[in-house]
Amino acid sequence: MSERFAKKWEAKPEGNNLVNSLKEVVQPAQPLKPRLDFAARQLDLQINKLDQANERFTQKDKALFTKLVAAYTEHDQAHANIYATELAEIRKMSRIIMNARLALDQISLRIKTVSELGDVCSMLGPCIGVLRSVRNGLGGVLPEAEGELNDIGNMLSGLMFEAGTTSGMSLNFDNVNEDAAKILSEAATVAEQRVSANFPDLPPGLSGTSNKTST
Repeated sequence: MSERFAKKWEAKPEGNNLVNSLKEVVQPAQPLKPRLDFAARQLDLQINKLDQANERFTQKDKALFTKLVAAYTEHDQAHANIYATELAEIRKMSRIIMNARLALDQISLRIKTVSELGDVCSMLGPCIGVLRSVRNGLGGVLPEAEGELNDIGNMLSGLMFEAGTTSGMSLNFDNVNEDAAKILSEAATVAEQRVSANFPDLPPGLSGTSNKTST
């Protein structure tokens, strides 16, 4: 890492230039790494909230599944269908939450592994794209998460712009979109596997007959 990069990365730039001094008073420059660390911590908080939400949905699923089995055993097809429909919706939301959780985990990991200013642009570009997708997907399930993820996305956008200005690097948006799509695809695949493993299949012949119902 060059001396110029290191100063911007770890600490405030030095110098006695009057203009720079005035800029520091009006708008003090902050090193990038602590702000990236802060963004990663905020993402980890969101991941914890998603874990808590997923646990709530899991408990609801267990309770509904017990009612479904009882209704099915008693040949109460009307109530069995109602419970099955509710279960299918809960599992759909669980899949969305799990998908979002896994994607955010990948973003947090990427941010924590950034080592140089030049890496910030290439690493944050896909992360911001994934955040936007996750934010939109969670809007109907966890509305409070939408605004918080938007704030994190804005923070990362500002950091990426500043890093690009400092390093003189430009983004390859084709690579950015490809990397973002890859992160989302991998998260969706793992989420589907986990939801299928965690929730038992519904009895055949009911609404939403399987936990593999697509989103």
